[in-house]
Amino acid sequence: MTNILSNKSIITEDDMENTYVFLDAGYLSKIAEHFYPEGYPKYCVKQFANTLAKSKGLWCKEAFFYLGESYQSPSHPSDEDIQRRHNQKGFIKALSKIPGLTARQGRCQKDDTGKYHQKGVDTWLTMDLLSLENCRDDVKKIIVLICDTDFVPILEKLRDEKKISIIIAYYSDFKRGSDFSMSNHLWNVADDKILIDKSFFEKSLRKR
Repeated sequence: MTNILSNKSIITEDDMENTYVFLDAGYLSKIAEHFYPEGYPKYCVKQFANTLAKSKGLWCKEAFFYLGESYQSPSHPSDEDIQRRHNQKGFIKALSKIPGLTARQGRCQKDDTGKYHQKGVDTWLTMDLLSLENCRDDVKKIIVLICDTDFVPILEKLRDEKKISIIIAYYSDFKRGSDFSMSNHLWNVADDKILIDKSFFEKSLRKR
């Protein structure tokens, strides 16, 4: 397709190589909070995935979003817990209506020390990555926004046996001992990388 006015080719979906994008909601929120410490603006998850893909000249065929459930005490839920759970259900419902986006939700448990732990989220991501072994689509590159080294063996298997290129999306402030330090294991499994900056969020803001 050609734009006669500018005499430049217009890049369309048909011209771009397909990819799948896998997003860890917890890690993504942590990055957003770093860029927007006073509260980050509402952005479209699918558009964020599209922005990641386009930064590498790819087309996001499908995005997968993994998030934990808001905690609610099973015996004495507070009004705040109930409202938070209600809001999240609305958020999940809204996500389910977005074409090309699959939301996977795990559980949230509170241990004896008062710390919260996500359950089931890693299992969902593992299952989706493993499903690529039998995938007949033309996807040869995937983008993963994760910081957990537990997924390295699966990514290595996809790269080495299925010849799927692994693109790691990440953020780093390049400070030793930082919460955003990138594991060498993840770094080494990547065929390519995307360093996220604030512009990725700005390009993904929800339309009012």
